[in-house]
Amino acid sequence: MNRRAIALTLLLSAAAGGAHAQSFIPDARSGGKLLLTGGVSTIEGSGGGGIATWATVTGYGEEDGVGGNAHATFIDLPDYQFRTAGVAIGLWDRVELSAARQEFDTGDTGALLGLGQGFTFTQDVIGAKVRLTGDAVYDQDRWMPQIAVGVQHKQNDQGAIITAVGGQDDQGTEFYVAATKLFLAQSVLVSGTVRYTNANQTGLLGFGGDANDDREAQFEGSVGWLLSRNLVVGAEYRTKPDNLSFASEDDWFDVYAAYAVNKHLSVTAAWADLGSIATFDDQRGVYISLQAGF
Repeated sequence: MNRRAIALTLLLSAAAGGAHAQSFIPDARSGGKLLLTGGVSTIEGSGGGGIATWATVTGYGEEDGVGGNAHATFIDLPDYQFRTAGVAIGLWDRVELSAARQEFDTGDTGALLGLGQGFTFTQDVIGAKVRLTGDAVYDQDRWMPQIAVGVQHKQNDQGAIITAVGGQDDQGTEFYVAATKLFLAQSVLVSGTVRYTNANQTGLLGFGGDANDDREAQFEGSVGWLLSRNLVVGAEYRTKPDNLSFASEDDWFDVYAAYAVNKHLSVTAAWADLGSIATFDDQRGVYISLQAGF
């Protein structure tokens, strides 16, 4: 049988047994995961959406391989700017290790807050995630999602300022459990994460406060719709603790689009609503993230 006949036979077989989503997503691993199914990079460096962590392991390495990425993210808000850059590695589609550095630039607002023009909070985040069970993509014959547990340790460089605003500590450790499922037939991804934390503004304003110092369970949710092999659109929601009496803290929300040029380069754009930050309300703006990896 010549190559053309073999190709025709494979095509007919796929058409007969494929679901609707297979017109968008190949049903073979082809040496790696499917496009976008490992997620992009969160603001804390882990694999997932932009503000919500997923149970998937970063990169395109399978159970016998290694994957990884580097990312840079920028959020432009009315009164602040947020920047983060980091790297992550996925080992055997089982373990993820990540590191990120975040910068929260107060710009002109720093002077109004008495901190000084362009005062910047910097935070380092080190994380680890382990997949416990399930496969978000390939276990299509079961409803069980992929489940992972993770830990992130965060260290802020502005301990004196954090103490002055009522924060209890400039470092903290968070724990989370995540569940993620891709429904290929519907081209829909759903993910939910419960994070055990006492972070103020994800740790940028420290951990614990004069109003509350206890860790509490917070929720991160994502939904995405695969419009094509390369493009996913969706929304995320993240609840936050409210520990500081000087300023209320709101939940976060975004709507996003992520486009994978190929398995080595992707770009994510979003409109993000971060609510009130350090007494300045209506912090809504554009989120841009670039990711390169394998």
